[in-house]
Amino acid sequence: MGTEDNTLRVLMFPWLAHGHISPYLTVSKKLADRGFYVYLCSTPINLNLIKKRIPQKYSLSIQPVELHLPELPELPSHYHTTNGLPPHLNSTLKRAVKMSKPEFSRILENLKPDLLIHDVVQPWAKVVANSRNIPAITLITFSAVVISYFMHPMKKPGIEFPFPAIYLRKIEQQRMQEIMENVAKEKDSDDKASFVEDPTQVILVMSTSSGIEAKYIDYLSELTQSKFVPVGPPIQEPMNEDDEDMDLIHWLGKKDENSTVFVSFGSEYFLSKEDMEDIAYGLELSNVNFIWVIRFPKGEEVKLEEALPQGFLERIGDRGRVVDGWAPQPRILDHPSTGGFVSHCGWNSVMESIDFGVPIIAMPMHLDQPINARWMVEIGVAVEIIRDDEGKVHRKEVAQIIKSVICDKIGQHLRKKVKETSENLKSIRGEEIDAAVEELTQFCKNYKCINSSS
Repeated sequence: MGTEDNTLRVLMFPWLAHGHISPYLTVSKKLADRGFYVYLCSTPINLNLIKKRIPQKYSLSIQPVELHLPELPELPSHYHTTNGLPPHLNSTLKRAVKMSKPEFSRILENLKPDLLIHDVVQPWAKVVANSRNIPAITLITFSAVVISYFMHPMKKPGIEFPFPAIYLRKIEQQRMQEIMENVAKEKDSDDKASFVEDPTQVILVMSTSSGIEAKYIDYLSELTQSKFVPVGPPIQEPMNEDDEDMDLIHWLGKKDENSTVFVSFGSEYFLSKEDMEDIAYGLELSNVNFIWVIRFPKGEEVKLEEALPQGFLERIGDRGRVVDGWAPQPRILDHPSTGGFVSHCGWNSVMESIDFGVPIIAMPMHLDQPINARWMVEIGVAVEIIRDDEGKVHRKEVAQIIKSVICDKIGQHLRKKVKETSENLKSIRGEEIDAAVEELTQFCKNYKCINSSS
């Protein structure tokens, strides 16, 4: 395809969560590399972080665009992101984003992009774009296995999911039921345009790879009669760190190869006191080196010494580092001393772990994470710390699994398999995004032809 065909101007509109923004930024860079001009739309507080992750070479091809949410007394501007958002304000943030529709419409009017790529969480954006004769397409930031698992009972009620390795345990089913009931309560008429219920969505793009999810991508197409196009996994490149982060990397550099576990549960999940205690004691009992990132909701921060078991930091000494809030995850996973990743199994995290060749110690919490965990175990790149019937983890099992991945043969097998999987995904990355670019370009041409003739 010639460069003249690739000068599409695309507006990217992710949900206001780091786990959604990150894959949108990854795709933005890939599109910019192929001649697209990209507008990346989010709130000012999110854009402040995004700007730091846009390398200089993209300064002329990726333009951040501010979306200003309406002022709500309970939602000041520092809460215009899910990062650190107290959980009780989630529905308020969703409401504020929907109230920004007139502002978003003005952005479309001013920029006049050739294509809108929007999140599944805000299907109303497609309606606004189409009303201005702008084609819109959904970029899904979840795995194909998760989407197909949850879509299956809607499309084939009463029939078992055809992939038996993928399932939810009883406690996970109960929690998911509660979440779905809350989602149903918040739903309004705008939400009915989601891709599940929208027959006009003939093509969707997904932040995944056919190298790992081909059978689930195919099954999704069978369920929906839509075409799902993978754009490759959501991988962040390691960035230059500040002095504090370099101190952590320097500490890691003193540890033996594959001797250290990285422990992190994403930017939006906050551990219960029970989970925190069991992970702490599990790390202590394992005698393994570790970096553990702990986060608290904004306004509810606690000193690490108070949050952790008494004397924990003194007892572990130089064997571990506990980091408050944030750590350079790609840089840590890419480090030769890192031999395992204790993860909640958010999609971005598991794909980064595979990309950097690090085995996953799965400790899923909720939402899509248990399904991702089962899938990683099935393909041989993870072991799971299994919760009991009440949803609790046990410190002895935490210790035993961490130690087995770092010190035993199981870890060697996992490392071999995860490196093979990583190499496979990297080998098809270029052709996968090239095929997606072809699909996007054709989609825009078809949209213009249909709408110019009607």
